[in-house]
Amino acid sequence: MSSKQKILMVCLGNICRSPLAEALLKSKVNSEKVLVDSAGLDSYHAGEPPCPSSINIAAEHGLDITNLRARPFETADFDKFDKIYIMDKLNEALIRKKARNAADLAKVDFILNEIFPGENIEVPDSYQKGRSAAKLVYDMLDKATSAIAKKLEN
Repeated sequence: MSSKQKILMVCLGNICRSPLAEALLKSKVNSEKVLVDSAGLDSYHAGEPPCPSSINIAAEHGLDITNLRARPFETADFDKFDKIYIMDKLNEALIRKKARNAADLAKVDFILNEIFPGENIEVPDSYQKGRSAAKLVYDMLDKATSAIAKKLEN
């Protein structure tokens, strides 16, 4: 890699899925070669830490996400990031509205397409759904971020 790859993880509120995806990918890549961030398409939770179920499931797997804070997705993120991973079809609809052109949209993909190419499988929203939902989301994102990390190494 000649320059630093910049990856953005996006979900609705940036307090459940995308912070987990951010932390998982950060734990699997060289931070000198890859920048990973996350954002939400709704600014409702801006400035808040990840939700308790995401913090707890991350901690169970040795990841500390307590320092992350939700931030809203901005149109400028299309310019800052090489790849933007979304979690579900609502994210897709909202991000399409923010895209300025085909080049912006070309950067966007469902994160699970990394393990199920072209299937646009959704990562369910685990917000306020407890540990089992958070565990399911964690496992899905763990597999997807492993595939992304492997791709980035090549």
